[in-house]
Amino acid sequence: MSLFISLIRNALGGFIALLDLITRGRKLKRLPQEQQQVEKAVQELTLYQFFACPFCIKTRSAMYKLNLPIRKRSVSSGSPYRDELAQRGGKVKAPCLRIQTPEKDIWLYESSEIIKYLQQRFL
Repeated sequence: MSLFISLIRNALGGFIALLDLITRGRKLKRLPQEQQQVEKAVQELTLYQFFACPFCIKTRSAMYKLNLPIRKRSVSSGSPYRDELAQRGGKVKAPCLRIQTPEKDIWLYESSEIIKYLQQRFL
């Protein structure tokens, strides 16, 4: 039964991901110099995510529309990033945005909170 549920979940997630790719829209356009500053700023950000998770898809879609080339890490079973998220972030929950600062790392969970943070910082 667990395998059946997993197959349905992955198939549905894959369909949602495909639908997102087809209907994404346009990226935010910036002047080249502004985009370079954004690309430098996002080097301190990492998104921990599952490919087929609807909330992760929502977050990736927002990143695309904001034209933010944020590093992505899959936290699927067996991934070393899953262990990293559990040990350093405190729990395996995705999406999670890791914000690296000189003082400490901030682990921001919840897709709506991540999107709100990105919009406030990069719009």
